[in-house]
Amino acid sequence: MQVNWQGVYPALLTPFTSSDQVDIPLFEKNLAAQLDAGVHGLIIGGSLGEASTLRVEEKEKLVKSAKAFAGSRVPVLLNIAESVTADAIAQTQLAQKWGADGLMLLPPMRYKSDDRETAHYFKTVAQSTELPIMIYNNPVDYKIDFRPELFDQLIDCPNVQALKESSRDVTNLTRMLNRFGDRFKILCGVDTLAMEELCLGAHGWVAGLVDAF
Repeated sequence: MQVNWQGVYPALLTPFTSSDQVDIPLFEKNLAAQLDAGVHGLIIGGSLGEASTLRVEEKEKLVKSAKAFAGSRVPVLLNIAESVTADAIAQTQLAQKWGADGLMLLPPMRYKSDDRETAHYFKTVAQSTELPIMIYNNPVDYKIDFRPELFDQLIDCPNVQALKESSRDVTNLTRMLNRFGDRFKILCGVDTLAMEELCLGAHGWVAGLVDAF
């Protein structure tokens, strides 16, 4: 299914049972609420969805459950949050095998990579797949700031198509639009800034508070 990077994309919570198993019935209850509300896509394993702490088998269960539940209504994206490039590529290949329609991609976990290393990581992962990708920039929580000018290095990756902008600096949105036009779709990643960024031209909103239905 095509991802158009517009509208509301909830970053879904990953609920667990008291025995530390993924709670699929509760997960699907949230899915139903989001789909009934008219969202435009679903994001699995984002920061609110336990990100890099999820095991591979848990990610598989979540992606397959979301795909089966959503059907052809909206695309399902998996967040890639790994420390090593090879692991990120392997997870990307698994996401495609499980039926994910696209990816959200964080910088390398734990070690704070510099600009060159981060760009190389993003580019290498992007070149390993045909799935469309949204770069996730969140320097407040992950300490790596992939600034607008660094996207010059990703222009020749056609499947890098969007940015989840969570820097809390709304000027990044204007700078991206002025620099690249419509080359990269911009989705606000901070709930409290959604109105401001949408008014300034953001194409969508990766929403967290919508999980509190």
